[in-house]
Amino acid sequence: MTANELRKRFIEFFVNDYSHKEIRGASLIPENDPTVLFTTAGMHPLVPYLMGEPHPAGTRLVDVQKCLRTDDIDEVGDFCHLTFFEMLGNWSLGDYFKELAIQMSYEFLTGDEKNGRLGLPKEKLAFSCFAGDNDAPRDDEAFNVWKSLGVSEDRIAFLPKKNNWWGPAGKTGPCGPDTEMFYWTGSDPAPVKFDPDDSTWVEIWNDVFMQYNKNADGKYEPLAKQNVDTGMGLERVLAVMNGVKSPFETELFTEVIAEIRMLANYTAPTEKQIESERIISDHLRSSTFLLGDNCGVTPSNTDQGYILRRLIRRSIRHGRKLGIEVNFARKIAAIYVKNYGEYYDELKNNQEKIFEEMSKEEERFNNTIAKGIGLLKREIERIEVSGAEKSPKAFPENFFFEMFATYGFPLELTLEELSENGWIKNDADKKYINESFNKFFEEHQKLSKAGAEKKFAGGLADNSDEVKKLHTATHLLNQALHIVLGPHIMQKGSNITAERLRFDFSHPDKMTPEQLKKVEEIVNDQIKKALPVGYEEMPLEDARKLNAIGVFEAKYGEKVKVYTVGEGADIFSREICGGPHATNTSELKSFKILKEESSSSGVRRIKAVIGQ
Repeated sequence: MTANELRKRFIEFFVNDYSHKEIRGASLIPENDPTVLFTTAGMHPLVPYLMGEPHPAGTRLVDVQKCLRTDDIDEVGDFCHLTFFEMLGNWSLGDYFKELAIQMSYEFLTGDEKNGRLGLPKEKLAFSCFAGDNDAPRDDEAFNVWKSLGVSEDRIAFLPKKNNWWGPAGKTGPCGPDTEMFYWTGSDPAPVKFDPDDSTWVEIWNDVFMQYNKNADGKYEPLAKQNVDTGMGLERVLAVMNGVKSPFETELFTEVIAEIRMLANYTAPTEKQIESERIISDHLRSSTFLLGDNCGVTPSNTDQGYILRRLIRRSIRHGRKLGIEVNFARKIAAIYVKNYGEYYDELKNNQEKIFEEMSKEEERFNNTIAKGIGLLKREIERIEVSGAEKSPKAFPENFFFEMFATYGFPLELTLEELSENGWIKNDADKKYINESFNKFFEEHQKLSKAGAEKKFAGGLADNSDEVKKLHTATHLLNQALHIVLGPHIMQKGSNITAERLRFDFSHPDKMTPEQLKKVEEIVNDQIKKALPVGYEEMPLEDARKLNAIGVFEAKYGEKVKVYTVGEGADIFSREICGGPHATNTSELKSFKILKEESSSSGVRRIKAVIGQ
């Protein structure tokens, strides 16, 4: 089975058999979410709708969502860990609940392949349910649905909250238990009893039941409107369907790995070489999708750009370890554009940018890596001559930061070099280096770690009135920038907390003080006019005719929500957006730009506040 066939079967099953509407997956860069740098889960872009916003496509949805997680980046290289992955998901927004959700999952997994199902043998499946605690009872409802489908009790495990519970988006909000589906990947027959601690059982699907609301007091109250969101990992299921143990053995990676071996000139790889192959193929796939994303990420030393730079440079480093002496990142990216471009047209549309940025970053890194390693070796020699103990503490405290700031040498590569040369002996040594780096670049490290270490919380910072007001302010700002700077302005991301907004947009030059003042005046004029804010659901083509602002990634015929500021002759802006917003611009009180700066190449950033 190919990836395209798996996507097609999943979508058609829910659309044709269970009346779901297909929606397009969102960008890898979250909209208005300060909690993460990337879209880290299939549910991430749909959080506003899980929290009550009506979705223009209805109450039954299905999609394929691009995701990126770097919390396990150091584990990439084994048989299963990935940074980029695709999640197949179906959604119920106050429609069906546990019984139908579980029945559909089971039918798709075990039904006849000839009828568009997967045809997995029932004797190789197992399931888990929430065990219950002081906050919520045991999920006997899910357990009984599995039993009604003929599943043996031996194949159903009750697990605690850390395994089978999805928390709210932020400190409060919708949450609930989940049920997970596992497939036996070992030799036949599968064990009679399911052991969730046995890694031979691989999780392939997860149905989340949003049935509680966690309030400000930390109490869990039943929700009047219950939702379902599910996530099936495409790469894991593709490996299962093709009878292989690793996604790296599927068609998603085999062509790339063959190219790597050809460039490195070997045919029978060692375990270390296989590890490097996997790191290169994983990281350059992630980098291709980040560069191809319409939100316009490019390599830099902050935010998403730093993670992108780290991924590309770590790939190049492992290419050098394999003995690849030519530039290869662009060549690998071209394979991914070819293989994924049929489904993800943004890769084809942005392929020249992908290739150019890959080549530029590889060239930059090749020009600096030798200098960085040379500096590290000279410092090691100096310490050895001084007779100091072979320890990271023998280096100047700011050395690890300077390696990054001066030479663009990622901390991770410094750690690798020191480990290989015996200067890191234990976790305490690693901790010391990390803390030294953090001391001199704390803000940077916080931003980059947000994507690597912080678990998904999703949506806006919260659903508070202040966040809604600041979200509305981004619409006023966006339109004002179009008026002052021109129609080339395109939103490249935003980050909203209850205290301030951050708005990234395409523009080649630093804004002048006069331009900033004019933008402020325009926004404050709309606030003083006390304009109403509302939305209308309409087909995409109608939104185009109204010149609504937005990145038109939705499919033809799909409905979108268009938020309008003003009414009648006083309409100030129209923008495609999911919400939520203030109901009137007067709620914002006032608008003030705090800072305008560069975010990345060709992208500017504005930080602003309201209500002061």
